[in-house]
Amino acid sequence: MKTIDNSIKMNRIALVLAIFFLACGNTFCQVEENENDKTLSPYFFVQSDGAEIDQLPLRSTSAEVNIAGIIADVKVTQEYKNDGKSAIEAIYVFPASTRAAVYKMTMTIGERTINAVIKERNQARQEYEEARQQGKSASLLEQQRPNVFQMNVANIMPGDLVKVELCYTELLIPENGVYEFVYPTVVGPRYSNKIEYVASQNDKWVSNPYTKEGEKSMAKFNIRVNLNAGMPVNDVRCGTHETDITYAAKDRASIMLKPANEYEGNRDFILQYRLKGDAIQQGLLLYKGKNENFFLAMVQPPKRIQPEQIPPREYVFIVDVSGSMSGFSLDISKNILRDLIGKLKSTDRYNVILFAGASNLMHAQSVPANQTNIKEAINFIDRQEGGGGTELLSALQKALSLKGTEDYSRTFVILTDGYVDIEKESFDLVRKNLGKANFFAFGIGSSVNRYLIEGLAHVGAGEPFIAENPERAAVVAQQFRKYIESPVLTNISVQYTGFDAYDIEPVTIPDLFAERPLIIYGKWRGNATGSITIKGTTGNKDYNQVLKVNASDVSDKNAALTYLWARKRIQMLDDYSKAGDNGTEKQVTALGLKYNLLTAYTSFIAVDSEVRNTTGQSTTVKQPLPLPEGVSNYAVGNSGYASSVKRSAAPMMKSAEYSFEEEKVKVDDAIESINCVDDREDTLVDSNKIYATVDVMPIFDGKNIQAFQAYVKKHFAYPASLKGPKMKGRVFVQFVVDETGKVVDAKIGRGLQVEIDKEILRIINNSPLWTPGMHKGRTAKVRLILPFDV
Repeated sequence: MKTIDNSIKMNRIALVLAIFFLACGNTFCQVEENENDKTLSPYFFVQSDGAEIDQLPLRSTSAEVNIAGIIADVKVTQEYKNDGKSAIEAIYVFPASTRAAVYKMTMTIGERTINAVIKERNQARQEYEEARQQGKSASLLEQQRPNVFQMNVANIMPGDLVKVELCYTELLIPENGVYEFVYPTVVGPRYSNKIEYVASQNDKWVSNPYTKEGEKSMAKFNIRVNLNAGMPVNDVRCGTHETDITYAAKDRASIMLKPANEYEGNRDFILQYRLKGDAIQQGLLLYKGKNENFFLAMVQPPKRIQPEQIPPREYVFIVDVSGSMSGFSLDISKNILRDLIGKLKSTDRYNVILFAGASNLMHAQSVPANQTNIKEAINFIDRQEGGGGTELLSALQKALSLKGTEDYSRTFVILTDGYVDIEKESFDLVRKNLGKANFFAFGIGSSVNRYLIEGLAHVGAGEPFIAENPERAAVVAQQFRKYIESPVLTNISVQYTGFDAYDIEPVTIPDLFAERPLIIYGKWRGNATGSITIKGTTGNKDYNQVLKVNASDVSDKNAALTYLWARKRIQMLDDYSKAGDNGTEKQVTALGLKYNLLTAYTSFIAVDSEVRNTTGQSTTVKQPLPLPEGVSNYAVGNSGYASSVKRSAAPMMKSAEYSFEEEKVKVDDAIESINCVDDREDTLVDSNKIYATVDVMPIFDGKNIQAFQAYVKKHFAYPASLKGPKMKGRVFVQFVVDETGKVVDAKIGRGLQVEIDKEILRIINNSPLWTPGMHKGRTAKVRLILPFDV
């Protein structure tokens, strides 16, 4: 790593302080935001003292889960109560399984129950808004992501208790003989650098209130699981919550949350169990419907065969060190990395990229996994602290731009909690570069974004892993090493003999890394006869498995196959499709309407016919969410572009005092975001250096900085209107210095007040003292976050 000259370092600090002085003066007034620059950001919930508006309408969420064989059917009940004095509209963002097929919703007010209907998304939203304005109670369920839903409940009158129930089904797929049911309880705060006023409706849910770190959920959470495995069960356990487990028979168990856990809806509920002898249920499920017939084939793959000689590999570890990873999640990542890197073979090569608001590369190119390099990597990783935004795309782009090692098989390993809103853009990037490497994604934390983690692995021909706590770190590291050594089954093909199957999902089957069953969904015509043959290669041997089709396998109990097939088809069409690709919208909409399923383009809506709010006036409240267990307050950014430059893995400039005219200004964490993107070379940020946050390094000379400080003192003028109480907050500044030294496109991401914002911009734009920002023929873009306390 090259050392950056100290004079440049000091010039950057001086630049930050000079801009900071623009924001400081004798008095300050109330903060006003520049809405045109405000990004989508989660924010901290602040409860008002007034009793007029009930800000916490969600009283409880409960789930009744019935597992029959390999299919789980779940009924979720949300209760909303208005204890205020005014009518409200409640908005609640909540998670779901990525495999959930939501097929029903009802709304109950008093003695009246209204069955929701599935409609095209825009039409459903329009009808909901009309009902809200007319004073009718209504509920609207929309999908914002395959694993993020939003519930709107309109015209909840004072004293009302409104129950909304939704039902979904999903398939449980065992791995290594372990069945797992996951019920996500909370949506983690998503980092976004999208401007709020131009963001799409599908993205605006990101701007949601959260309670502070360590605070429990404000709504009750309860869950009951009725397990009917169909075979004797062993080792039923829940490692995430305290539960009571009772057995009604050898193959049936009941799992209930203990009362003391009723406010523990801040982490995924994960239930695991095994069948006797580690057996798995495999075979064929058939359902004969009125117009269509459906089947599901589940085939256990062969045992893994270890090759005698494993070729050397090159690993690039892409590690999230953003604010949401601070503490608990980053500690888990460190454990996994120490395990993975520490156990590489001497013939392997590796590199490490850390990313938050910017990306830092450990080596210009991958290095041998010898003891010296491994020790350096582990020390480097151990020094990291979480902070800043989550610029995943730029980190992936940096990794893909690295020159690979010739004749080495390349693997990218991504470790993140997934708290971003650019899932499809990430999938696009991986899909376009699949020939360069395969991708394994590790979800780190108690409530990770499984859609991103599973999607990266899906499009990257790899496998997803979830490490929800430190105990899982060693387990997933071991799983990864096993998977990477050799696939379980390759060159997979499926043949149908005497069985008229069509609309098969998936169309092509990728190599299997994990020891989990092969799942095939489809439809069939005619009689339930014939066979299904699965062929492939395991190690150096041929694999052949035949499933006989029997009419006796047809059962009305398998009606859920209708929803499961449709959800799988939607997943393959839309979940991992290209960002902005509208080609599949009509197909997915048609599937949602035909099979009564919630999709990105179809929504459930329930409207009461009675006009209950005669004034038509109501207040919209967003239900605050708890931060997921182990997630730091640093995950929640402020308005403006605070979340994109909040903190980084580099150290911070600590509190200091600076004189401005006759005033003393105490600066707390004067530079919160202190990392550097330097495209002249791959730069690993040294722990002893402090940088201003810039996209391309500008070159300012020290004399101009000193002259600029003097220029600020001389020309900064406060209007008489700027009078008010002592204030505490941040100023966000962004501007560009072109090749001639001219400042262009100067903006205040979030300022203090409109008059002071204008004054800041006037001084920046009119100063003649900027040094030209030429850098490899490019201009310099500067972004600063400036905390103050006066």
